[in-house]
Amino acid sequence: MHYDEAGMGGSATEHAYNVLRRGISDGTFMAGSWLREEDGATFSGVSRTPVREALHRLQAEGLVQLKRHRGALVVGWTAEDLDNLYELRANLEGYGAGRAARNRTTEHLERLQKLCAEMDEILPTAGEDELQQLGTLCIDFHTEVHRASGNRQLVALIPSILTSPFVSEAFRHHTHLEIERSFNHHRELVDAIEAGDSEWAETLMRAHLRHGRHSLRRMERHLPLTPSAE
Repeated sequence: MHYDEAGMGGSATEHAYNVLRRGISDGTFMAGSWLREEDGATFSGVSRTPVREALHRLQAEGLVQLKRHRGALVVGWTAEDLDNLYELRANLEGYGAGRAARNRTTEHLERLQKLCAEMDEILPTAGEDELQQLGTLCIDFHTEVHRASGNRQLVALIPSILTSPFVSEAFRHHTHLEIERSFNHHRELVDAIEAGDSEWAETLMRAHLRHGRHSLRRMERHLPLTPSAE
């Protein structure tokens, strides 16, 4: 289906970016393969111009390398890259959760509790579309924790980490039990933040992310990871 670009401004680029990014994260475009503008245009249903802009965004994220006259080489991530990503998340988000326990407002708590309630309501009957929605709500939850921290630099920095395609794609491969445990972590984290216990909140966030990385190891065969160098 062709995407209607007429009068849509920058949204054609956004559409191409989202479609190609998802194609890289789910393995449609494998690491080491070439992604050319014409192929991207056909795949995403837009013209080559928004695809070209989308590829530049993907290069900035480290997902492709643009080569003149050849196209975009899909880079993929190694298992070590994912280890580094989750280690970075544990350090930054653990710090953010600790600060949130000290600085949160009633409004922050209400938003966190609402997000938990939405996720709990959707999970029991979640299908493919609902899992995508849950992944978005999970990112919203983590983002709200960092807003509660009161650290503007952290709030500005964290989206580039949380929106990694491998963070969102991972959610689709977790088992129902793993997601349930993750949501229990969310609830306990809200309790720690509400109690104002920064050490408890930081420890919980770090453990929550270690659990996420452990679950991700099981699904790495579904990701376009490149072999680690020996």
